[in-house]
Amino acid sequence: MLLGSTAVAQEKSDIEEVVVEGQYLSSNEVNSIKAPTPIIDVPQSLSIISAAQITEQGITSIGDIIDYTAGVNTSQGEGHRDAVVFRGVRSTADFYLDGNRDDVQYYRGLYNVEQIEILRGPNALLFGRGGTGGVLNRVSKKAKLDEAFTSYKASANSFGGFGVELDHNFSSGDSSAVRINAMYESLDNHRDFYDGDRIGFNPTARFELSEATTLDLSYEYADHERFIDRGIPTGTDGRPVEALEDVILADPELNLTKLEAHLFRAALQHNFSDSLKGNISAFYGDYDKLYQNFYATDYDQSTNIATLDGYVDTTERTNLILSANLVNEFATGNTEHTLIFGAEYIDTSSDQDRFNPVFSTSGNDKEDFFATRPISFLGGVGVTATGTPTSYTFSALNDDTRVDLSANSFYIQDQIAFSENFDVLVGARYDSFDIEVFNAKSSENRSRKDSEVSPRLGFIYKPQENISVYASYSESFLPRSGEQFANINGDNNRLEPDTFENSEVGIKWDFKSGLSLTAALFENEQNRPVVSDSDASRFDVIKSEVSGFELQLTGQLTDSWYMTTSYTSLDGETNSSGNVPREIPESMFSMWNKYQVSDKFGLGLGVTYQNESFINNSNSAVLPSYTRVDAAAYYDLSDKLRVQVNIENLTDELYFPNAHSTHQATVGAPIHALLTVTGKF
Repeated sequence: MLLGSTAVAQEKSDIEEVVVEGQYLSSNEVNSIKAPTPIIDVPQSLSIISAAQITEQGITSIGDIIDYTAGVNTSQGEGHRDAVVFRGVRSTADFYLDGNRDDVQYYRGLYNVEQIEILRGPNALLFGRGGTGGVLNRVSKKAKLDEAFTSYKASANSFGGFGVELDHNFSSGDSSAVRINAMYESLDNHRDFYDGDRIGFNPTARFELSEATTLDLSYEYADHERFIDRGIPTGTDGRPVEALEDVILADPELNLTKLEAHLFRAALQHNFSDSLKGNISAFYGDYDKLYQNFYATDYDQSTNIATLDGYVDTTERTNLILSANLVNEFATGNTEHTLIFGAEYIDTSSDQDRFNPVFSTSGNDKEDFFATRPISFLGGVGVTATGTPTSYTFSALNDDTRVDLSANSFYIQDQIAFSENFDVLVGARYDSFDIEVFNAKSSENRSRKDSEVSPRLGFIYKPQENISVYASYSESFLPRSGEQFANINGDNNRLEPDTFENSEVGIKWDFKSGLSLTAALFENEQNRPVVSDSDASRFDVIKSEVSGFELQLTGQLTDSWYMTTSYTSLDGETNSSGNVPREIPESMFSMWNKYQVSDKFGLGLGVTYQNESFINNSNSAVLPSYTRVDAAAYYDLSDKLRVQVNIENLTDELYFPNAHSTHQATVGAPIHALLTVTGKF
């Protein structure tokens, strides 16, 4: 939905070369901030990952991208969804597709992605509610006028999984084009019972209605199914029990998630003049999701007995998003302005329910089993730790809510160039957030309306054209109905939204074309109103703070050597307990290198390190630190055909990359390989 430039990285024999042509989005500009702005002129830390980089590194998921990105780390997401920790703030909803909210919990595909943009710090001015620690925006591939090409990718991993992708673009007239992206993936990994498949189909069309007006249309179909694995428990020392690395604490037949989604997008862009541009976009998403799973809630290491709980959860959601933006570039005297004015309307309908199991032995939703491989539990029937046969039914209603939500937003931002060296960015967004929830279980209706103003202020000083020093302040909010806005029961409908304040200072330095350094210091403060434990008529405010430092260097060190590296330091504390918020590693480091040995042959080497962090807020369970080494080799059979091998976890380290709760730590994959063939004709 961006005005102006679009970009593409075109692979040649030297695949690191990025060619910028005409209207293509350049990798040094950001698509999600509504106006084509070079990274050096954006007063916040951000990262852009191109489609070419995704292919080169053998990346198959959002989580793989996060492993090599500054300021963010992964969370388990209960085995059925993308989950990101942005500068210490965990999120399952701050995901966007071409700038439109994509908040249903699932694993997002990358087959139709031009680039991924990760903006860190609160981003409410341009994105609205949420965006409290950052946002992740996928820029989709769109039809291209006057071009005809077909590219493909086929891959297989050493566990038995495989996938194919197709990208076909053709002109359908003098002023129109169609592009079709499609994929199929058969899933397999190192864990017992893990399987699944994914189908994606995304045709797009572009129409040049006049020299000044273009219309983009898109439809995407997603059909996903996979096994849910929520990892292994921690032991008496608070760390994952390594002896259980091959144990699946689940029902092998019933732990699964399914998603079917239909996504429609339309964007109309018009240049009123060389300095005034506008667009209108419409997004409609229809999502139908199921996930059902069992997992460990407790574990006794002395007896090797795990307590299992579970649930089945369904979500049916529709999102309608209408947005419009005007970008006006003008001057007042010697001062230049880039003024953005926008409005957004969101209408969401979401029905979700959850049923807990009832075990025949215990009569409740929990039962004890020996943590063995395989566990004595299959298809709803098993043998308990006492040797008693048991079965269950998903018959205990936990919740059933019907949500209607509407949000109206207006925002304005002006980037003011007082001179060639000094810019000021100032803006604010007004959000009216109106939610109604019917709780079928208790047969009650609840509603709440919040109106919030989110300001943003930034200063950019450029002592020379290729260096910028910046400082910024911004605010964001999250309604108490939560990321998935289903719960305003109890006292929640009395509570004000959580608010977030972010301060950041940094420097960006483009050493030369294609090589840039970014360093940033930041502090993020969350204020969360809660009902006082001592007086129900009074509210207390719980504060948590996360501060840190980011450093990233990206680009061509030489004609043959490309490198991207990052370091992040985080420090957090919650004032109510003095504990460190969960999933905040003290330090993270990543580096990826690609060296072009010859015109046809290249090598890649990467390393990602994560310091230990706490799994839970009580700080009683720990996720150990780890270092993972990855490698790759590329060979061009011709200028249109490449074969590559990516090896992950080259040293075969046993590691635990993330977790969801005390007894659900993810087991990282051992050494494995991915063979990929890419080509075009």
